[in-house]
Amino acid sequence: MTATLTVTQNPLLTGKGLPPFDAIAPEHVVPAVTQLLAELETELANLETSVKPTWEGLVEPLQRLGERLNWTWSIVGHLMGVKNSPELRSAHETVQPQVVQFWNKLSQSKPLYDAFKALRESDSWDSLEPAQKRIVEANIRDAQLSGISLEGEKKERFNAIQLELAEIATKFSNHVLDATKAFSLTLTNQEEVDGLPPSLLSLAAQAARTAGEENATAENGPWRITLDFPSYGPFMQHSTRRDLREKLYKALISRAASGDLNNWPLIDRILALRQEKAALLGFESFAELSLASKMAPNVAAVENLLEELRQASYDAAVKDLAELQEFAAEKGAPEASELTHWDVGFWSERRREEKFAFSAEELRPYFALPQVLEGLFGLVNRLFGVTVKAADDRAPIWHEDVRYFQIDDEAGNAIAYFYLDAYSRPAEKRGGAWMDECIVRAKFVEAGTTATRLPVAYLVCNQTPPVDGKPSLMTFGEVETLFHEFGHGLQHMLTTVDYPGASGINNVEWDAVELPSQFMENWCYDRATLFGMAKHYETGETLPEHYYQKLLAARHYMSGSAMLRQVHFATVDIELHHRYQPGGSETVAEVRNRIAKNTTVLPPLKEDAFLCAFGHIFAGGYAAGYYSYKWAEVLSADAFAAFEEAGLEDASAIASTGKRFRDTVLGLGGSLHPMEVFKTFRGREPSTKALLRHSGLAA
Repeated sequence: MTATLTVTQNPLLTGKGLPPFDAIAPEHVVPAVTQLLAELETELANLETSVKPTWEGLVEPLQRLGERLNWTWSIVGHLMGVKNSPELRSAHETVQPQVVQFWNKLSQSKPLYDAFKALRESDSWDSLEPAQKRIVEANIRDAQLSGISLEGEKKERFNAIQLELAEIATKFSNHVLDATKAFSLTLTNQEEVDGLPPSLLSLAAQAARTAGEENATAENGPWRITLDFPSYGPFMQHSTRRDLREKLYKALISRAASGDLNNWPLIDRILALRQEKAALLGFESFAELSLASKMAPNVAAVENLLEELRQASYDAAVKDLAELQEFAAEKGAPEASELTHWDVGFWSERRREEKFAFSAEELRPYFALPQVLEGLFGLVNRLFGVTVKAADDRAPIWHEDVRYFQIDDEAGNAIAYFYLDAYSRPAEKRGGAWMDECIVRAKFVEAGTTATRLPVAYLVCNQTPPVDGKPSLMTFGEVETLFHEFGHGLQHMLTTVDYPGASGINNVEWDAVELPSQFMENWCYDRATLFGMAKHYETGETLPEHYYQKLLAARHYMSGSAMLRQVHFATVDIELHHRYQPGGSETVAEVRNRIAKNTTVLPPLKEDAFLCAFGHIFAGGYAAGYYSYKWAEVLSADAFAAFEEAGLEDASAIASTGKRFRDTVLGLGGSLHPMEVFKTFRGREPSTKALLRHSGLAA
């Protein structure tokens, strides 16, 4: 198709409703975005001349304008994550600069900014609802953080930085995807796959067949091991071949760190640009700029929390490693005296198996995806009174494995929908798991009648796909990930806010966003929830009680190491964005190694280039915000403690506490400050006690 597509032909210009994924192709992107931006430029110019400092004269038309662009551009962004291809990349790259330029123009519009300030000063201010006030306040703050007060050269420089940062982030992300895809290990004889569980042998044979080895089988190979997590993780835990574990580990930590895919120079550039941007806006550091719109009051508060958690976890992590060395020595392992990075996963899994008498692999048959979904949907019904049901025929999808679901309220009315894209597809889908918005809840008047637009979420995971006719058999970790993303989805879908600017996760401070997701993970260990879903996929037998007891016992296993790892990442992130001087005496890698002295028990190897694949902070929304996982985990553990105090076995107490959680944390979205929302739910400010107790690290 050429650029002469008309609106009616181009599926990316529908502008509302569910995206017609079955009709969208990469060649639609450039003409759609080009045409849309031209229309929006005119619309913006008209709004600037006619704007009135009222909700109807300012916020509503601005919201309509923003939503038109969001609808089209977010579909492109979504497909970049789940259906990446050279054609799509090229189209994205072509129009991304114009999109960034338009957002800059919109966020730096002086007439709109002045109208927002006038609205805040006007007589009608007091008649606005709290959600409306929060939206206006956020628009004023965001305009300030978008350089509204900059003039002349400074403004031009700021916009050039925004443009370059967007381009580099996409490039960074593509490099990681390509580097992950570029490495694989093809194993051809039995001794190379010694120790590997059947589930991984099946997956590896399937990967080999996909790569062209037509006759590959789980029994006889060849087997293809990749850096994609469902392949890499189990290999590192189970392979008895230490040399191959070393090879795989070194491939993982050196991803995107050399050659054409080298992210080191991009990291330096990103940090320099962010610092320059912060300085233009009058901040001492990018971390301060980042925190200006977060829940944490300042860098000191973040560092205090991280230090409290570091002190609680460091000695426990030292002990974890010493116990592993001791265990490996008992087993006569020659490497026992000098366990290193590629040994930890293997020996901690062997010790877990012996200590708790089960392996992660043994549990897979009890966690087939259909059963897990049934358990998850049963839980949200118990907690929040909503019903989830399949609605696969209601929505076009981007891949045959994608499912579509509907959520009904107590009265049986549809209140939300979501897509679930569960399986790993390393050739086209980025790693990790995420929730994103497809459609945001809103109330609007059309032709004189008020209608509510229902929210739709994307839930994306990268779990083990169905292999050899079996359903997707999940590790317990994959179950936790699904519950986590569903928690994000619930905040988006169960919102009661009718203004899109504060509906669902919109306008929720970034460091509070993980509260519902981490809250949901706790339920994986709840007896009723677990037994509701853990059923053998062939026999239907419920998970034996002794496994449940072992899961509970194993929950705190190496939790000091796990917490210290997160503290390490978060501390590196804050340091790089607060004190690090690009081009100064210390390199980025040296900063990380310096911090590692107090935040790791096995210092990084000299070839460790983990930062080159740290997409969260260099290509995602977590820059100077990685601490948010821990900040929000304090909130989520404390929120779950409210259910423990009510009594997890008491169905009516759980339902009433669940209703309170739904009405506050899930319902209020960004309409109030998260501290107010939390206090309304819990009756007090949050405390770290529950988190340390849940982690087995309470003093």
